[in-house]
Amino acid sequence: MSTLKVNSISDAAGANGNAITLATDGTCTAKVTNNLSNRNLIINGAMQIAQYGTSTTTNNTFCLDRWKCQFGGTDEAQTFTQHALTSSDTGPWSKGFRHSLHIQNGNQTSGAGASDYTQIRYIVEAQDIANSGWDYTSASSYLTLSFWIKSSVAQDFPVAFQTSDGTEYTYAFKTGSLSADTWTKVTKTIPGNSNLTVNSDNGIGLLLYFNPFKGTTWTGSVTEDTWYVTSGNDAADDMTSTWWTTDDSTYELTGVQLEVGSTATDYEHRSYGDELFRCQRYCCVVGDRSVDVDIFSTVVFYGANDARVVVTFPRPMRASPSGTISSGTDFWAILSAGSSMLPDSAAGVSTRPYHASVQFTDAVSGTAGNCGVIEPRETARMLFEAEL
Repeated sequence: MSTLKVNSISDAAGANGNAITLATDGTCTAKVTNNLSNRNLIINGAMQIAQYGTSTTTNNTFCLDRWKCQFGGTDEAQTFTQHALTSSDTGPWSKGFRHSLHIQNGNQTSGAGASDYTQIRYIVEAQDIANSGWDYTSASSYLTLSFWIKSSVAQDFPVAFQTSDGTEYTYAFKTGSLSADTWTKVTKTIPGNSNLTVNSDNGIGLLLYFNPFKGTTWTGSVTEDTWYVTSGNDAADDMTSTWWTTDDSTYELTGVQLEVGSTATDYEHRSYGDELFRCQRYCCVVGDRSVDVDIFSTVVFYGANDARVVVTFPRPMRASPSGTISSGTDFWAILSAGSSMLPDSAAGVSTRPYHASVQFTDAVSGTAGNCGVIEPRETARMLFEAEL
């Protein structure tokens, strides 16, 4: 019989700290992977929820919930979509992922300009970071980011974290060289830093950027894999323009997880309902005709020509949201006291984190104090947004 004598065991890649440590008295200490629920600080990392819509070509809008699409300098607009994965998506499919956030590049005929860029932005709420268990002021306390990525162009791509409170700091790194049209899982462990500030409030905690391309206006000669004071627009090291100048190139993300600790655990899959409920803190859609909603709320007549719709949100929103009410010919139907009224648009919106009051005056006629109900027609819906 043979005896193997070691002091510790770690993985071949040189993870932060030893997986197993043995003391001279025979005591064995093992680093246990945290498989508890609620460990993923990213909401909608599996790209399931698309309350805003499943496709957009508009800059600075949310394609999928919590994920903002931003670009500039394009000759032809890019298309951001919720893409359905299939069994041919080797890697994420077998891990239970069924959607990705997909970018279809346009034809950028004028080449890569200095101010041209495409990025996907996610913001983690400050109090979620402050209360996560990560000691962001300690270099020996870690966050670990993991995600699946695919590009039609073989190259590496920059990713960056930024803080917002106090002095702004950036932590930039690259995905490593990707093979074209091949899903790759990337894992990155990020230490804290004594200079970081994160307030325990409902503001910006950490900004996370995925960058298919950034021109030299937005990049610089930065020191990667360490926190540095954000200087101007330098959120990434200078990068190749191959993806940008390749007609109809693509870029996809899914399975984005950010967790406390130096080890990446398996993705925390959550049910559609659970993920939707988390998203509704930031975006809430009601009265959406596209999902066959009929009567969805009550109406109270404040005056003869003033009907108020009271909307109670399914959960408190992050802050008092802004409201976008669809308008168009006969978009809404108000039914009260045996009468049917068809207002085209809302006259005003008043909101609080828990509820909203929407005022209709167009084509409305009733008796003050009467009640009724409202239903959407055509493609009408009400969208309330309290995003960061």
